[in-house]
Amino acid sequence: MYVLDAWYVAAWTTEVTAAPVKRRICELPMVLYRRQDGTAVALADRCAHRAFPLSAGRVVGDSIECGYHGFAYGSDGVCTRVPAQTTIPERARVRSFPVLEKDGWVWVWTGDASRADPAAAPDTHWMNDPEWATVTHSVPFECRAELIHDNLLDLTHESFLHQTTVGDDYIYEHGITVEVEGNVVSVDRLMPGVEAPPLYAETMGISGLYDRFHTTEFRLPSYHVLHSGITGEGRPREEGYLIKVLNGITPIDAHTSWYYYAFSRNFAVEDTAATEDLRVGLATVLEEDAEALRLQEIGMQQRPGDEHDVLIAQDAGVAKARRLMTQMLRKEAAASAASSPQGAPRARRAVANA
Repeated sequence: MYVLDAWYVAAWTTEVTAAPVKRRICELPMVLYRRQDGTAVALADRCAHRAFPLSAGRVVGDSIECGYHGFAYGSDGVCTRVPAQTTIPERARVRSFPVLEKDGWVWVWTGDASRADPAAAPDTHWMNDPEWATVTHSVPFECRAELIHDNLLDLTHESFLHQTTVGDDYIYEHGITVEVEGNVVSVDRLMPGVEAPPLYAETMGISGLYDRFHTTEFRLPSYHVLHSGITGEGRPREEGYLIKVLNGITPIDAHTSWYYYAFSRNFAVEDTAATEDLRVGLATVLEEDAEALRLQEIGMQQRPGDEHDVLIAQDAGVAKARRLMTQMLRKEAAASAASSPQGAPRARRAVANA
């Protein structure tokens, strides 16, 4: 099931223009476009007349026009024009989703619009900070969003999947500390007296032994920021080469997801060669993750219903995040049931939880 009362990354700022952009988030078809003043709009991608996708139409002024019979809808979802008659039916409207745009990402609130709180959107300022250099990618993953969350919370896979870029055996040799505060699960790992991984050593221009660290901070249900870096042995983390890896995980449906990725660094900020090396190297990391999780998704779908994951100590963050996600789903379902006239929860499609 999906937590709907939340912000999900829908697109990069540059992707949303005056031309309609088709998206599907948590199985909700959407169309994104910009009004004449530059404001981003997100509407249900389905004309009220005959369910024709609005994304197959065109933007006219501040409205989007259905390409089938010309019904036009304003940014609030209310029909503004029916070419075949002067009167507009009261039910001629489509759902409008709250939109928040900042630091290069367009976020959409998929739940109850009255509960959309801009302050609840996560901190992503590193993407827009001149003291940090950023490399970005967006990749469709052929797997459920839960598998990407697990992948980011258990980074021991780097030792095996990413050996040529960010991996090393010493990662799984060091334990983790897990903390939960509100809807945030943090998994911290300190690796003292180790060499920097190949991709980092190359771009940082360093050799020898350092303290390496990474903290995956998962803000349920859709966003991870990895606070990572290299610092001198025994020295405070903030003195080192710092990295912020921002991960916007957006479910498309039960078996596919969008992965919006930004890698921000506070070193070699003006070095274009380092930026290009990181762009290529990190694309390799994402490709390896995408293929591994595609295969895992197939395995999840094929395994018998009475088989479940065998979790180990390194999965402590995974286990806590799963429990918290379940609690959030139950709380939202209860709120929906209480607000429904019939006392029944909104219909949702169940997504198998690995």
